[in-house]
Amino acid sequence: KATVSVLNCARTSHPPPPPFLCTMLRRTATPAAKAVSDYVVLGAGSAGCVLASRLTEGGATVALVEAGKKDVGRWDSWTVQMPAALTYSVADERYNWNYWTTPQAGLKGRAVHQPRGKVMGGSSSINAMVYVRGHALDFERWVKEGAAGWGYDDCLPYFKKAQGYLGIHERTRAADPESAYRGYEGPLRVTSYVGAGTRTNELFNVFEQAGEDAGYDKVADTNGFQQEGFGPFDMTVDARTGQRCSAAAAYLRPALAARRDLLDMHLTTSVRRVIFDPESIKDGAPPRAIGVECENLQTGEVFELHARKEVILSLGAVGSPHLLMNSGVGDKAALAAAGVAPVVDSPDVGQNLQDHLEVYLQYLCKKPVSLYPYAAWTLRHLHSRVRVGVEWFLRGTGICASNQFETGAFIRSDKGVAHPDIQYHFIPGCVVGQLDVLPHHGFQIHVGTLRPTSRGAITLNPADPRGAPLIDPNFLATARDAEDMRKAVRLADELVHTKAFEGYTDTRYAPGADVDLNNDADVDEWVRNSSHSAYHLSCTCAMGRVVDAEGRVKGAAGLRVVDASIMPSMTSGNLNAPTIMLAEKIADSIRGQRLAPDAQAFYTHPDWENAQR
Repeated sequence: KATVSVLNCARTSHPPPPPFLCTMLRRTATPAAKAVSDYVVLGAGSAGCVLASRLTEGGATVALVEAGKKDVGRWDSWTVQMPAALTYSVADERYNWNYWTTPQAGLKGRAVHQPRGKVMGGSSSINAMVYVRGHALDFERWVKEGAAGWGYDDCLPYFKKAQGYLGIHERTRAADPESAYRGYEGPLRVTSYVGAGTRTNELFNVFEQAGEDAGYDKVADTNGFQQEGFGPFDMTVDARTGQRCSAAAAYLRPALAARRDLLDMHLTTSVRRVIFDPESIKDGAPPRAIGVECENLQTGEVFELHARKEVILSLGAVGSPHLLMNSGVGDKAALAAAGVAPVVDSPDVGQNLQDHLEVYLQYLCKKPVSLYPYAAWTLRHLHSRVRVGVEWFLRGTGICASNQFETGAFIRSDKGVAHPDIQYHFIPGCVVGQLDVLPHHGFQIHVGTLRPTSRGAITLNPADPRGAPLIDPNFLATARDAEDMRKAVRLADELVHTKAFEGYTDTRYAPGADVDLNNDADVDEWVRNSSHSAYHLSCTCAMGRVVDAEGRVKGAAGLRVVDASIMPSMTSGNLNAPTIMLAEKIADSIRGQRLAPDAQAFYTHPDWENAQR
């Protein structure tokens, strides 16, 4: 069969043609009208890479479709692979869908940027690489929300299966107090900068000490027994190379190297619709998905890929509901109004959209110890910027081998909150926009709440249903969310006035001196004018509502969704680690396997009902 994949250049007993000819073949080959695989997986992002790897590992054939490009082998691939360069791909369209929300009433009518990965690895190739699993009680809540079999004991084995923990200093499992919670043999390389001499900036230690000074616990691993407190943040960086460990690096490229005969990769290819068997629709049975209609974005050629077993959507919280609706799966009346013929009436598709909202508290620093000389574009410090870049290119070490989120915190906003509902990321520099660093020494705390009560939606654009969907997170729509954000800001500001920050904290840069943090109206105004997304869109095809506990679309056959959209509610933290976990778990389910539950204890504050810390 001929396909658009360059991989077919090697599927022969003859020596492969030279690379330039492979490129020509990729651009000119005519896809077979109905190329058939066991599974068609849509989206080579965090979940799609896991599925492609694990399903072919079990001997199945998989066609993997991705609209973006390769994440390696291009002149600008370093912007994906260098951890410190994380903002480059977030700020433009090279590897990014570059979405924006609808104007947000709760944010003074502002539209908010929503970057999504458009590249091998998806958003795991452009995210901030912070590896956070969430709190154990998040998964216990999932069970109550309709996701049977997704309790903490059920999910922990799959976090461990995915993780290949690499501390900066080698340590044996027996010497690791968190060994019961960590995975060491998984493909996803995870690093943490812990121990004397491993941190890339002294301000990280200052921040953790400030937490202790304020009366919070210092924790060794926020992904282990105790999330609540201040401590090192794990990152998806391979400590052996100093490079980002995206899902493409961890799962997809190894699978392509080992099982090319089973994995058919279609890059720069979009999916127009899911194809349903017309006979199944006539019979009144659940419509069966049998394939997809695709378009090669380089040639404009339209072709079909068919699945013997299942079509699996792993397009993310925006892409998966968008494709379902364009394929006739959604609210029947809304689809008809958009000119889409309904196939499965599923009113909750695209609903229940959730996201984390953040603000940056920024302070100038008295000591010249921040990232400013290495990150700001100034002639005065150009040599410093060049030096750390060269070190990374030659050795994979130094400042550029860190995402600069080496520490953070999870705390509770008030008494009566059972587990952390506030997250702080700390950076030893002041970021202005997405690409620039303030040309002064400073530091900032990313302040975000973890379980907002506002709910939004992904809907079709009536003027162009196949174009970018309407993304409405409905930020700060409830009084509770505004109140929680006020508390988060004030608790963060308290930290910079502790003993640990003496000699470091200068003036507050953002918000400016005109904002009184003790005045509710001032804080609300600043938050509504200055906040932005943490890029954690999720929950738009939720288990218990749109799909069952295995990701199978209700009311359809042969159709599954596996990505962050099927979370019933957001986990308390960054979402990449939970997304990879759920893909590992469902991949096992598809293969008829299941890891035994792993019952490990987890921490809740002994007096959480009466004490905030």
